[in-house]
Amino acid sequence: MQDILVLYYSHRGSVRSLAERIACGIESVPGMQARLRTVPRVSTVCEASETAIPESGAPYVEACDIEECAGLALGSPVRFGNMAAPMKYFWDGTIAAWQNGSLAGKPACVFTSSSSQHGGNETTLISMMLPLLHHGMLLMGLPFTETDLSSTTSGGTPYGPSHIAGHDGNPRLSETESRLAFAQGKRLAILVQKLSRP
Repeated sequence: MQDILVLYYSHRGSVRSLAERIACGIESVPGMQARLRTVPRVSTVCEASETAIPESGAPYVEACDIEECAGLALGSPVRFGNMAAPMKYFWDGTIAAWQNGSLAGKPACVFTSSSSQHGGNETTLISMMLPLLHHGMLLMGLPFTETDLSSTTSGGTPYGPSHIAGHDGNPRLSETESRLAFAQGKRLAILVQKLSRP
């Protein structure tokens, strides 16, 4: 089995819902398994810290998860058109993996959630791609051959799956959002499979 890291930060559950659906797509491909991981919150208070193990959801990411993964799906909620601070903080600390080339040549995709249709989904997806490019990863989007991309009235972009949570932060994915997330996970797993063949 090859592990694909599904790394996300989720404040109200929407990005977690996308991550779980992407994981289902990954695991629909024989020989592939998803390794769900998250990052802890950050605080402006220096003394504040999170518990070593999250109260719910995926465990916190560790250096070995980066080194061992065959591919990566990266997710964050929108924060003014950018990734959330906890995810940015994590990537700012990956200098050793960058120096070692731990992620170089591995395929990756990105996903996000916002409260509104024009809340900055696409710029957030692009901002998440930047550290992955510095790590030498092979980025993949979501092509319009996925017909849901042309018909969705909620989330979904050619840069990656997205979710529109609304002002109440509803984490429930629409049918098209769910299918697009699943399709992205499956596409990522198939690409990992193709690249790993001798």
